[in-house]
Amino acid sequence: MRGRVAVVTGGTSGIGLEIVRGLAARGAHTVLVGRGAQRVLRVAEEVRRETGNPEVEGLGVDDLALRASWAAVSAELLRRLPTIHVLVNNAGAVYFQREVTVDGFERTFALNVLAPLALTLFLQERLRASAPARVVNVSSAAHEGNQLDLEDLQSSLHYSGFQAYGRSKLELILLSRELALRLAGTGVTVNSVHPGFVRSGWARNNRGGSAAVIRFFALLFGKSPAKGATTPLRVACDLDFEHVSGEYFSRGHVVTGSSASRDLGSARRLYEACLPLTGGPDIPLPAALVAARR
Repeated sequence: MRGRVAVVTGGTSGIGLEIVRGLAARGAHTVLVGRGAQRVLRVAEEVRRETGNPEVEGLGVDDLALRASWAAVSAELLRRLPTIHVLVNNAGAVYFQREVTVDGFERTFALNVLAPLALTLFLQERLRASAPARVVNVSSAAHEGNQLDLEDLQSSLHYSGFQAYGRSKLELILLSRELALRLAGTGVTVNSVHPGFVRSGWARNNRGGSAAVIRFFALLFGKSPAKGATTPLRVACDLDFEHVSGEYFSRGHVVTGSSASRDLGSARRLYEACLPLTGGPDIPLPAALVAARR
Protein backbone atom coordinates (compact mmCIF):
# COMPACT_ATOMS: atom_id res chain seq x y z
CA MET A 1 0.00 0.00 0.00
CA ARG A 2 2.99 2.35 -0.20
CA GLY A 3 2.09 5.33 -2.34
CA ARG A 4 -1.62 4.70 -1.75
CA VAL A 5 -3.93 7.00 0.18
CA ALA A 6 -6.69 5.62 2.41
CA VAL A 7 -9.50 7.26 4.39
CA VAL A 8 -11.26 5.47 7.26
CA THR A 9 -14.32 6.82 9.07
CA GLY A 10 -14.90 5.83 12.67
CA GLY A 11 -11.17 5.31 12.90
CA THR A 12 -10.45 6.13 16.55
CA SER A 13 -11.56 2.88 18.20
CA GLY A 14 -12.67 -0.70 17.65
CA ILE A 15 -12.63 -2.15 14.16
CA GLY A 16 -12.00 1.25 12.61
CA LEU A 17 -8.82 1.79 14.59
CA GLU A 18 -7.55 -1.66 13.63
CA ILE A 19 -8.27 -0.92 9.96
CA VAL A 20 -6.26 2.29 10.34
CA ARG A 21 -3.40 0.38 11.96
CA GLY A 22 -3.48 -2.26 9.24
CA LEU A 23 -3.42 0.25 6.41
CA ALA A 24 -0.66 2.29 8.05
CA ALA A 25 1.41 -0.84 8.72
CA ARG A 26 1.14 -1.66 5.01
CA GLY A 27 2.59 1.75 4.19
CA ALA A 28 -0.55 3.66 3.16
CA HIS A 29 -0.93 7.37 3.76
CA THR A 30 -3.88 6.97 6.11
CA VAL A 31 -6.43 9.54 7.26
CA LEU A 32 -8.65 8.56 10.16
CA VAL A 33 -11.93 10.43 10.51
CA GLY A 34 -13.54 10.45 13.96
CA ARG A 35 -15.29 12.47 16.61
CA GLY A 36 -13.29 15.13 18.43
CA ALA A 37 -10.36 17.03 16.97
CA GLN A 38 -8.00 16.35 19.86
CA ARG A 39 -8.90 12.68 20.04
CA VAL A 40 -8.20 11.98 16.37
CA LEU A 41 -4.88 13.80 16.58
CA ARG A 42 -3.89 11.74 19.62
CA VAL A 43 -4.89 8.45 17.97
CA ALA A 44 -3.08 9.40 14.76
CA GLU A 45 0.09 10.07 16.75
CA GLU A 46 -0.25 6.69 18.48
CA VAL A 47 -0.60 4.89 15.14
CA ARG A 48 2.39 6.75 13.68
CA ARG A 49 4.47 5.63 16.66
CA GLU A 50 3.22 2.02 16.60
CA THR A 51 3.63 1.46 12.86
CA GLY A 52 6.60 3.69 12.09
CA ASN A 53 4.55 5.28 9.32
CA PRO A 54 4.78 9.09 9.46
CA GLU A 55 1.91 9.51 6.98
CA VAL A 56 -0.99 9.01 9.37
CA GLU A 57 -3.23 11.95 10.07
CA GLY A 58 -6.53 12.67 11.76
CA LEU A 59 -9.60 14.62 10.74
CA GLY A 60 -12.03 15.49 13.51
CA VAL A 61 -15.77 15.81 13.01
CA ASP A 62 -18.39 16.79 15.57
CA ASP A 63 -21.10 14.43 14.31
CA LEU A 64 -20.95 12.38 11.11
CA ALA A 65 -24.72 11.87 11.27
CA LEU A 66 -25.25 15.50 10.24
CA ARG A 67 -25.69 16.51 6.61
CA ALA A 68 -23.40 19.53 7.00
CA SER A 69 -20.59 17.20 8.14
CA TRP A 70 -20.73 15.12 4.95
CA ALA A 71 -19.95 18.09 2.73
CA ALA A 72 -17.46 19.60 5.20
CA VAL A 73 -15.48 16.38 5.73
CA SER A 74 -15.43 15.69 2.00
CA ALA A 75 -14.25 19.22 1.22
CA GLU A 76 -11.43 18.95 3.76
CA LEU A 77 -10.35 15.56 2.41
CA LEU A 78 -10.32 16.95 -1.13
CA ARG A 79 -8.26 19.91 0.08
CA ARG A 80 -5.70 17.72 1.81
CA LEU A 81 -5.45 14.75 -0.53
CA PRO A 82 -4.57 14.99 -4.25
CA THR A 83 -5.40 11.28 -4.53
CA ILE A 84 -7.71 8.89 -2.68
CA HIS A 85 -7.31 5.19 -3.42
CA VAL A 86 -9.32 3.64 -0.59
CA LEU A 87 -12.41 4.88 1.26
CA VAL A 88 -13.52 2.70 4.18
CA ASN A 89 -16.95 3.76 5.44
CA ASN A 90 -16.75 2.16 8.87
CA ALA A 91 -18.54 4.65 11.17
CA GLY A 92 -21.85 3.34 12.45
CA ALA A 93 -23.89 2.79 15.58
CA VAL A 94 -27.06 1.33 17.06
CA TYR A 95 -29.55 3.49 18.98
CA PHE A 96 -32.06 1.74 21.24
CA GLN A 97 -34.11 4.94 21.52
CA ARG A 98 -35.20 6.75 18.38
CA GLU A 99 -33.32 10.01 17.84
CA VAL A 100 -33.75 12.63 15.15
CA THR A 101 -30.90 14.85 13.95
CA VAL A 102 -31.20 18.58 13.32
CA ASP A 103 -31.72 17.67 9.65
CA GLY A 104 -34.84 15.71 10.55
CA PHE A 105 -33.24 12.33 9.83
CA GLU A 106 -33.53 9.32 12.10
CA ARG A 107 -30.02 8.98 13.49
CA THR A 108 -29.34 5.32 12.62
CA PHE A 109 -30.35 5.93 9.02
CA ALA A 110 -28.34 9.15 8.83
CA LEU A 111 -25.09 7.72 10.23
CA ASN A 112 -25.18 4.16 8.90
CA VAL A 113 -26.69 4.77 5.46
CA LEU A 114 -26.70 8.39 4.32
CA ALA A 115 -23.21 9.28 5.58
CA PRO A 116 -21.34 6.55 3.65
CA LEU A 117 -23.41 7.23 0.55
CA ALA A 118 -22.78 10.99 0.79
CA LEU A 119 -19.02 10.63 1.28
CA THR A 120 -18.81 8.31 -1.73
CA LEU A 121 -20.79 10.75 -3.85
CA PHE A 122 -18.77 13.81 -2.81
CA LEU A 123 -15.45 11.99 -3.29
CA GLN A 124 -16.36 10.15 -6.50
CA GLU A 125 -14.34 12.32 -8.87
CA ARG A 126 -11.19 12.07 -6.75
CA LEU A 127 -11.63 8.30 -6.52
CA ARG A 128 -12.08 8.05 -10.29
CA ALA A 129 -9.00 10.17 -10.91
CA SER A 130 -7.01 7.97 -8.50
CA ALA A 131 -8.17 4.65 -10.00
CA PRO A 132 -7.72 1.84 -9.35
CA ALA A 133 -9.60 2.77 -6.18
CA ARG A 134 -11.85 0.98 -3.75
CA VAL A 135 -14.81 1.83 -1.52
CA VAL A 136 -15.37 -0.59 1.36
CA ASN A 137 -18.62 -0.27 3.33
CA VAL A 138 -18.71 -1.99 6.71
CA SER A 139 -22.09 -3.71 6.94
CA SER A 140 -23.15 -6.64 9.12
CA ALA A 141 -24.79 -10.05 9.15
CA ALA A 142 -27.46 -8.24 11.18
CA HIS A 143 -28.99 -7.35 7.79
CA GLU A 144 -30.33 -10.91 7.51
CA GLY A 145 -34.03 -11.26 8.28
CA ASN A 146 -34.74 -7.62 7.48
CA GLN A 147 -36.67 -6.17 4.54
CA LEU A 148 -36.37 -2.82 2.82
CA ASP A 149 -39.26 -0.46 3.63
CA LEU A 150 -39.09 2.48 1.24
CA GLU A 151 -42.25 3.92 2.80
CA ASP A 152 -40.62 4.22 6.22
CA LEU A 153 -36.87 4.73 5.78
CA GLN A 154 -36.87 6.93 8.88
CA SER A 155 -38.52 4.26 11.09
CA SER A 156 -41.16 6.78 12.11
CA LEU A 157 -44.13 4.39 12.14
CA HIS A 158 -42.54 1.77 14.37
CA TYR A 159 -39.11 1.92 15.96
CA SER A 160 -36.95 -0.88 17.28
CA GLY A 161 -33.25 -0.15 17.74
CA PHE A 162 -32.16 -3.60 16.60
CA GLN A 163 -34.47 -3.55 13.60
CA ALA A 164 -33.37 -0.06 12.58
CA TYR A 165 -29.75 -1.19 12.81
CA GLY A 166 -30.35 -4.37 10.82
CA ARG A 167 -32.26 -2.48 8.14
CA SER A 168 -29.50 0.10 7.89
CA LYS A 169 -26.97 -2.64 7.21
CA LEU A 170 -29.26 -4.16 4.57
CA GLU A 171 -29.58 -0.73 2.98
CA LEU A 172 -25.80 -0.29 2.98
CA ILE A 173 -25.33 -3.57 1.11
CA LEU A 174 -27.97 -2.56 -1.43
CA LEU A 175 -26.40 0.87 -1.95
CA SER A 176 -22.99 -0.76 -2.38
CA ARG A 177 -24.38 -2.93 -5.17
CA GLU A 178 -26.02 0.05 -6.87
CA LEU A 179 -22.89 2.19 -6.59
CA ALA A 180 -20.83 -0.65 -8.06
CA LEU A 181 -23.09 -0.66 -11.11
CA ARG A 182 -22.92 3.11 -11.48
CA LEU A 183 -19.12 3.13 -11.18
CA ALA A 184 -18.60 0.15 -13.48
CA GLY A 185 -15.76 0.76 -15.93
CA THR A 186 -14.28 3.65 -13.93
CA GLY A 187 -11.68 1.63 -12.04
CA VAL A 188 -13.52 2.26 -8.75
CA THR A 189 -14.92 -0.80 -6.98
CA VAL A 190 -17.55 -0.79 -4.23
CA ASN A 191 -18.06 -3.70 -1.86
CA SER A 192 -19.62 -4.31 1.56
CA VAL A 193 -18.23 -6.47 4.36
CA HIS A 194 -19.33 -8.23 7.54
CA PRO A 195 -16.51 -7.97 10.12
CA GLY A 196 -18.06 -10.49 12.52
CA PHE A 197 -19.26 -10.16 16.12
CA VAL A 198 -16.52 -8.07 17.66
CA ARG A 199 -15.56 -6.95 21.15
CA SER A 200 -15.72 -3.26 20.36
CA GLY A 201 -17.52 -0.17 21.57
CA TRP A 202 -20.67 -1.16 19.69
CA ALA A 203 -23.85 -0.29 21.65
CA ARG A 204 -21.92 1.44 24.43
CA ASN A 205 -23.64 4.70 23.54
CA ASN A 206 -26.80 3.12 25.00
CA ARG A 207 -27.85 2.45 28.58
CA GLY A 208 -30.00 -0.23 30.13
CA GLY A 209 -30.25 -3.99 30.19
CA SER A 210 -30.00 -4.62 26.45
CA ALA A 211 -26.70 -2.77 26.18
CA ALA A 212 -25.36 -4.64 29.22
CA VAL A 213 -26.35 -8.00 27.69
CA ILE A 214 -24.60 -7.12 24.41
CA ARG A 215 -21.42 -6.15 26.27
CA PHE A 216 -21.54 -9.39 28.27
CA PHE A 217 -21.92 -11.62 25.22
CA ALA A 218 -19.30 -9.64 23.33
CA LEU A 219 -16.80 -10.30 26.11
CA LEU A 220 -17.65 -14.00 26.08
CA PHE A 221 -18.01 -14.70 22.36
CA GLY A 222 -16.82 -11.68 20.41
CA LYS A 223 -13.67 -11.70 18.34
CA SER A 224 -11.00 -9.08 18.86
CA PRO A 225 -11.19 -5.82 16.88
CA ALA A 226 -7.96 -6.85 15.12
CA LYS A 227 -9.63 -10.03 13.84
CA GLY A 228 -12.73 -8.03 12.94
CA ALA A 229 -10.58 -5.80 10.75
CA THR A 230 -9.25 -8.75 8.73
CA THR A 231 -12.00 -8.87 6.10
CA PRO A 232 -12.25 -5.08 5.59
CA LEU A 233 -8.47 -4.94 5.16
CA ARG A 234 -8.45 -7.81 2.67
CA VAL A 235 -11.13 -6.16 0.56
CA ALA A 236 -9.34 -2.81 0.77
CA CYS A 237 -5.84 -4.11 -0.02
CA ASP A 238 -5.59 -7.55 -1.58
CA LEU A 239 -4.75 -7.68 -5.28
CA ASP A 240 -7.06 -10.69 -5.61
CA PHE A 241 -10.02 -8.33 -5.20
CA GLU A 242 -8.83 -5.47 -7.40
CA HIS A 243 -11.57 -6.03 -9.97
CA VAL A 244 -14.29 -7.40 -7.67
CA SER A 245 -17.21 -5.01 -7.21
CA GLY A 246 -20.78 -5.10 -5.97
CA GLU A 247 -20.17 -8.05 -3.65
CA TYR A 248 -20.72 -8.77 0.05
CA PHE A 249 -17.84 -10.34 1.98
CA SER A 250 -17.60 -12.31 5.21
CA ARG A 251 -14.56 -14.14 6.63
CA GLY A 252 -12.48 -12.86 3.76
CA HIS A 253 -14.65 -14.33 1.01
CA VAL A 254 -17.62 -13.36 -1.14
CA VAL A 255 -20.89 -14.64 0.36
CA THR A 256 -24.45 -14.34 -0.91
CA GLY A 257 -26.12 -12.45 1.92
CA SER A 258 -29.89 -12.47 2.29
CA SER A 259 -32.21 -12.54 -0.72
CA ALA A 260 -33.34 -9.00 0.16
CA SER A 261 -29.73 -7.81 -0.06
CA ARG A 262 -29.47 -9.11 -3.65
CA ASP A 263 -32.56 -7.33 -5.02
CA LEU A 264 -31.12 -4.90 -7.58
CA GLY A 265 -34.50 -3.29 -8.20
CA SER A 266 -34.71 -2.39 -4.53
CA ALA A 267 -31.11 -1.15 -4.67
CA ARG A 268 -31.98 1.26 -7.48
CA ARG A 269 -35.10 2.57 -5.75
CA LEU A 270 -33.23 3.01 -2.47
CA TYR A 271 -30.44 4.96 -4.19
CA GLU A 272 -32.99 7.22 -5.88
CA ALA A 273 -34.72 7.84 -2.53
CA CYS A 274 -31.50 8.56 -0.65
CA LEU A 275 -29.68 10.68 -3.24
CA PRO A 276 -31.59 13.95 -2.64
CA LEU A 277 -31.20 13.54 1.13
CA THR A 278 -27.40 13.54 0.93
CA GLY A 279 -26.94 16.76 -1.02
CA GLY A 280 -24.28 14.95 -3.05
CA PRO A 281 -23.86 14.76 -6.81
CA ASP A 282 -25.48 11.89 -8.67
CA ILE A 283 -23.48 9.10 -10.27
CA PRO A 284 -25.34 8.49 -13.55
CA LEU A 285 -25.78 4.94 -14.74
CA PRO A 286 -23.63 3.89 -17.71
CA ALA A 287 -25.57 4.17 -20.96
CA ALA A 288 -25.70 0.39 -21.43
CA LEU A 289 -27.35 -0.07 -18.05
CA VAL A 290 -29.83 2.74 -18.67
CA ALA A 291 -31.01 0.91 -21.78
CA ALA A 292 -31.13 -2.41 -19.93
CA ARG A 293 -33.28 -0.98 -17.14
CA ARG A 294 -35.90 0.51 -19.44
